[in-house]
Amino acid sequence: MNRFNWQRAVIKVGSALIAPDGNECSGRYLLSLARFITASREAGKEIILVSSGSVAAGRSKVKVRHNASIAEKQAMAAIGQNLMMANWQRFFDFPCAQVLLTADDLRDRTRYVNIKNTLREILNHNALPIVNENDTVAVNELKVGDNDNLGAYTALVAQADTLIICSDIDGLFTADPRKDTNATLIPQVDKIDSTIYSLAGGAGTAVGTGGMRTKIEAADKCTSSGIQTLIVNGRKGETFDALLEGKVPGTLFSASSTPANARRLWLTHTLKTAGRIEIDSGAKDALVRKGASLLPSGIVDVIGLFEQGDAVEVVSQGEIVAKGLSLYNAKDLSLIKGKKSKDIASVLGYETTDVVIHRDDMVLYLQQ
Repeated sequence: MNRFNWQRAVIKVGSALIAPDGNECSGRYLLSLARFITASREAGKEIILVSSGSVAAGRSKVKVRHNASIAEKQAMAAIGQNLMMANWQRFFDFPCAQVLLTADDLRDRTRYVNIKNTLREILNHNALPIVNENDTVAVNELKVGDNDNLGAYTALVAQADTLIICSDIDGLFTADPRKDTNATLIPQVDKIDSTIYSLAGGAGTAVGTGGMRTKIEAADKCTSSGIQTLIVNGRKGETFDALLEGKVPGTLFSASSTPANARRLWLTHTLKTAGRIEIDSGAKDALVRKGASLLPSGIVDVIGLFEQGDAVEVVSQGEIVAKGLSLYNAKDLSLIKGKKSKDIASVLGYETTDVVIHRDDMVLYLQQ
């Protein structure tokens, strides 16, 4: 059995585990997972949950014909979302925080940064973020479509090191174990290629929309960005006992690079620079020697017309110090440059954050 280490994990749980009967939430398969979450948090680890189940939970409350319309499904989701959150909250003595997303939220730079900041603050306040697709407003062109890939996007935006996909099957097999008795579990996948995709079947259950293919797609997104991915059987209590011991009772998809390197490549090569921030020597020292975030007090000039969430260069006396994502647009940043963080709200009339570029969203070009 493979072993793995992790610090921040996204755990994806599908409808088949949350609403196994298809029309209401149940705790049948969730108690062992809840114990795992609690024990992991007590060990100093961070967890974000991606949970299906709102439509299934609301199905028993919205009486519709066999083929429900989009509006009827959205009504089910609106009613069922509260039921699903209440079902999770009863397992924990710490708060659960609801985060509803659409694909459009993840595509938009500003909203992407806001999601990242929100998840970070939820974790900082010792709450459990529970992410789900916002089915009450999403239509096909705005939908991620399945929570396996939503789990992958959440892992990316949260800068997690691990994605754990809880399924009703033990992992990836050489064939469909439901149909082929000779199928064997593949304990580790080091490279996702056409051969691995060929092992995927269609949708797994009538309740959920994700089959093995969407799980491999999610693993592909994550592993190529330095996030290891596990597919495990969430219906088995012993699964979570093994995970607590650092064992993988399923399939481990190995990360192709470390999360830090993946983020560095994304920031350095993928994002085009939209502007430049000039800083003083004190701010430079704080960034390079202390690993600090960039504060407005150390900024001496703002160059370019960039928006919140755009990539900018950080420069000191003509030398490029870093590149990162600005949490303020150029216009507002020009107003708060040189100011103390506590003065941001009085100058702008609002405050989204007390830093200009968070250290998690920055890559340094200079070494100490």
